[in-house]
Amino acid sequence: MADYLNILTEEKNGVLYLTINREDKMNALNHATLEELKGIFEEVIDNRGIKAVILTGSGEKAFVAGADISEIASLNEVNARKFAENGQEIFAMIENCHKPIVAVTNGYTLGGGCELAMACHIRIATANAKFGQPEVNLGIIPGYGGTQRLTQLIGRGKANELMMTGDMIGAEDALALGLVNHVLPTKSEAMEKAEEIISKIMGKAPLAIGMIVDCVNAAFLPEDGYQTEANSFARCVKSGDYKEGTSAFLEKRKPIFKGE
Repeated sequence: MADYLNILTEEKNGVLYLTINREDKMNALNHATLEELKGIFEEVIDNRGIKAVILTGSGEKAFVAGADISEIASLNEVNARKFAENGQEIFAMIENCHKPIVAVTNGYTLGGGCELAMACHIRIATANAKFGQPEVNLGIIPGYGGTQRLTQLIGRGKANELMMTGDMIGAEDALALGLVNHVLPTKSEAMEKAEEIISKIMGKAPLAIGMIVDCVNAAFLPEDGYQTEANSFARCVKSGDYKEGTSAFLEKRKPIFKGE
């Protein structure tokens, strides 16, 4: 993994730890940081040694407090569309990745930060986390997929309310709405919970995990998600992991999956 200016990377036991490292800017997502994210996840997808990702923000105050307002302020209609589409492409790469990606959201998780967290497969919040899509306060709307993912996660009515008012919600409210999976008192405890979940997932068949990603995402696409599920199920059955998993169950032993 190359060195990056705005993101810290560390790989341990097949898990890639990513930390958005712009603490003096509340870890705001500028163009350079987004491009680094893109390069990192292109490698994650291709690197068989990386089995999972845990993504967090530097410091205690913010996961990511939003996009870089100085860049947003210079947009016009033409480049604004490209600005949004670029972010959507990168976040879709994260959402569609066949390896589990867990966001540990500490502090402010707003705007582009909330959109980044929602693109991850699982979200774990610290007790001080605050979520929101406050773009309406700038006369704009979420542009990195927030209007779609927030609605999918918490429902139309509450999504409308949060995006139209620009209000923030705390971690416990986010948990009650289904925006996050777990809330832990501190960042260290939240990281431990993320590692616990990742460890459990990494013991399962990698191909099946990837198919779950495809099928869950297909539920929100115009295509028939059930057909995607059936096709993916058939692809799993063609795999060596399927043979290993069923054999191990029948033989009452722990399976050894190879992702093949």
